[in-house]
Amino acid sequence: MADQPAQPQLKWSASVRVAHPSRVAHKDLQGDKILLPQSALEQLLAASTTTDPSASHTFTAFDPFNPYSVADARRERARYQEPSQQLPHPLMFQLINQSNGNTVFAGIREFSAAEGEVALSPYLLDALGIQEKDIKDIPPPDDGLVDLTDDVVDLTNDDSTGELRITVKARQLPKGTYVRLRPLEAGYNPDDWKSLLERQLRASFTTLTKDSTLSVRGVQGEEFRFLVDKFQPEGDGICVVDTDLEVDIEALDEEQARETLRQIAAKAQRAPGTAAASSVGHAIDAWKDVDGQVLQGDYVDYELPSWDKSRAVAIQLSILDDQEVDLFVTTKSSRHRALPRDSSHLFADFSSPTDGVKRIVIQPTNVELEGAESLLISVHGFARPGDDAAASAPCRYTLRAKAVDIQGSQSVPISLDTEPPRSTDEEQCRNCLQWIPKRTMVLHENFCLRNNILCPQCKEGDPLDPSSEAETALSGLTAHERADGARTTDCHLCGSIVRLRDMSAHTANHELDKVSRTKPELCRGELCGRTLHGIGPRGQINGGTRMGQGPGNDLGLCSLCFAPLYASMHDPEGKALRRRIERRYLTQLMTGCGKKWCLNEWCKTGRANRDLERLGTSAAAALPLVKPLLEVIRDYHQPMHFCVDEASQRRKKTAEMLAAEGVWSIEWCIAALEAEGSDLTKARSWLMDWAPTKATK
Repeated sequence: MADQPAQPQLKWSASVRVAHPSRVAHKDLQGDKILLPQSALEQLLAASTTTDPSASHTFTAFDPFNPYSVADARRERARYQEPSQQLPHPLMFQLINQSNGNTVFAGIREFSAAEGEVALSPYLLDALGIQEKDIKDIPPPDDGLVDLTDDVVDLTNDDSTGELRITVKARQLPKGTYVRLRPLEAGYNPDDWKSLLERQLRASFTTLTKDSTLSVRGVQGEEFRFLVDKFQPEGDGICVVDTDLEVDIEALDEEQARETLRQIAAKAQRAPGTAAASSVGHAIDAWKDVDGQVLQGDYVDYELPSWDKSRAVAIQLSILDDQEVDLFVTTKSSRHRALPRDSSHLFADFSSPTDGVKRIVIQPTNVELEGAESLLISVHGFARPGDDAAASAPCRYTLRAKAVDIQGSQSVPISLDTEPPRSTDEEQCRNCLQWIPKRTMVLHENFCLRNNILCPQCKEGDPLDPSSEAETALSGLTAHERADGARTTDCHLCGSIVRLRDMSAHTANHELDKVSRTKPELCRGELCGRTLHGIGPRGQINGGTRMGQGPGNDLGLCSLCFAPLYASMHDPEGKALRRRIERRYLTQLMTGCGKKWCLNEWCKTGRANRDLERLGTSAAAALPLVKPLLEVIRDYHQPMHFCVDEASQRRKKTAEMLAAEGVWSIEWCIAALEAEGSDLTKARSWLMDWAPTKATK
């Protein structure tokens, strides 16, 4: 953390009254966000312009007649004035409850609170130990914000007016790199912690406070509560904006861990699709009934991909009279992909029908069907209070979606050409074509002609098609992809954390890097299927040498081919090495290696395996043949003819077959097979990820 730039510290604090939650409910404060009055922003700006970023600087003597001294003075003055002209980002504050001493860190949402008041989110109210009944709902005084910048905060002094006041202090926190969370209940086991925490922290939190309680909403509406237990860097709080945060989730104790494992095991025994569990959802059509079952508290999700959009569609659920099952329906579009749940849906039926049939009818003219790709249907098993959901039997049901004839949809179609009767007191605007009362037409036209311009193509002032937005056309993403693209994923090539909407550009950078990569050097062994310096992880060329496992010779042989020639003796001129090479060639020609897979033409065994005539059976006959090979030892373009192991020889033959396809060069084919252990399928995948093709080179 020493590499992080020092955050400018603001010296500002104020005593403010806590606003009643009912007065700021429309702001929907979440996480650690607060609202401060406009005067607080003015005081912060004033404090930032007077804050000295460094109190340990000295200026040399200033000579007004020396041009170098004048220039130095200007640069020095600019260097110390520049940081003081802006507020730190993000702004963070420390909140202190003057009645009980509780403290918590918070981030600012906006400066729109009433003067003398601060609006707190439910998370902050709980952390400060403040209940709604403790807050008086009275108008704030005109001078309610008390500046305490130069005062000492006294937490023992009670407010004589009876108002609940807290102290707000500007406090910049270091960016966090690690946090440990401990579940407050057993049984937490969502499918993806990463996406849940990313969404919650990015949308609602600027800081995290040690020993506070963090609540995370699950995809099915459930709530997970965690104790914030440990930070890196250590301290009372950290900043979670613009930082990569490593999160560990550990149980509070061994008993909770055992209970969590027991619940996970019990849930696995009742996995969807088994006889005692809920059914598995799937796509349905409008011609066939679907039978299924659902446990109490579970959801079974279906999708209706197509239906007659000119007619009304009816979603019908048949159940037994004594069963309680809820039916939810929502549309799937570019802006909405979430499955319907009891807390988020468009259409629902919570009733207890006497005839055992629940029915939701959606008219074709319903505005919610605009841009709908399909209908998402969820069947929810209602859990009665006091019932044991784990021990209950599943509820059976029959689901069907069908088109129906309802007055106004098909049998009695509505004429779009017939306009409703207009009052004589209404007049149509020539610009927006709306019907406006005559008495307000002048005011409407003055506003409409200045602010509303009809599109010459679609003739609409506010386009109904969200895909026609300028940002969609420029980015090439749909509206849903732009909204959901802030989520991150790991690059399958380099492992970097990349936003989903930036993944295409990140992948294109890999393609550009791949074009300029240099070919790996190969071992001089004619039959060897290895690179000279080895292949590292993630397509790294020369990976072995970088890890200290290089060839260890200047002959151009890999470490395995050079191993039989190695000797721990001082040989600056290489004469002893030359004799060892000569001896090995002679041994191969006269004796052979004795390996049944050998195909070396300069080996007695290899020539026999290839049905070639014997060559140099005696020392007198072999020496003249070996002498030309010794003369080209230092010519790195000439191969060396040593016997190799079976895996290396087979790898070389496979690489030659792969290179014969004409897509990749032999060097890259050998590198791919070396990296993937001679697996041809994985080698092709490695080549597509890391190797440039002959066309791109």
